Amino acid sequence: MEIKVRENGPLRVQGPIRLIDADGTEYDLAERGEVVALCRCGGSTTKPFCDGTHSRTGFEAAERAVAREESSQNA
Repeated sequence: MEIKVRENGPLRVQGPIRLIDADGTEYDLAERGEVVALCRCGGSTTKPFCDGTHSRTGFEAAERAVAREESSQNA
């Protein structure tokens, strides 16, 4: 499986996954194929999937990974 963070957009997930929401509902992804886009902006009307709302609302994400410091890795 691969998860790619799209700049100021959704999480692009490719490969076999099992998606279960906070309520315990499992989504059948068979018809979506091997790639799904998951909303990060919170504005999608098809949550947890992306519907492109981020591009209309000007969503800006802090998607850059931050390296952990040596001291916090050993804590």
